[in-house]
Amino acid sequence: MPNRVKSRRKQLALFALNFFKHPRMLGSIIPSSRFLIERVLRQVDWKRARVIVEYGPGVGTFTSEILRRMRPDGLLVVLETNPEFVEFLRESIPDSRLRVVHGSAAEVGQVLAREGELHADYVISGIPFTTLPNDVRQEVLRQTHNVLKPDGVFLVYQFSPKVLGYLQPFFRVTRGFEPWNILPAQLFYCRP
Repeated sequence: MPNRVKSRRKQLALFALNFFKHPRMLGSIIPSSRFLIERVLRQVDWKRARVIVEYGPGVGTFTSEILRRMRPDGLLVVLETNPEFVEFLRESIPDSRLRVVHGSAAEVGQVLAREGELHADYVISGIPFTTLPNDVRQEVLRQTHNVLKPDGVFLVYQFSPKVLGYLQPFFRVTRGFEPWNILPAQLFYCRP
């Protein structure tokens, strides 16, 4: 138990430090709440999901929970642009199903191809789409649409409803909301 507490403190400190360094990359000073994680992951059919991609895993708040629920033969590919988070994830989550990639969500097609995969069952993202440059945002959404299986789902959580306008040209979107998070989160369930 003491190691778990120490690890959680390190996780929170790293997250907060990086929020102050890169506030536009994170959008929140603390990681997602267990309520938000549960609400988003409730959308996943864990028996069917073999390949899952996560954009912007940060310190692994969602990552750890995905791996806990994921099937033994599954693959979780996480794309993170922050080198400190990449190093933290690689050191703190030893799981043979996890691939931590230092790279952009705009490269998801290439990253999956390197893993011998063409498609993902689910893509989960909390990256702040409203702060991304338009060309990067468009490429992330285009690539995400291309890698999702026809019955795949892109699960997006944001703090602003503005992202809906970016998602709708690429996906059929239904919405949800999680009030028990700092900040309350808008949820978008996107299908090709």
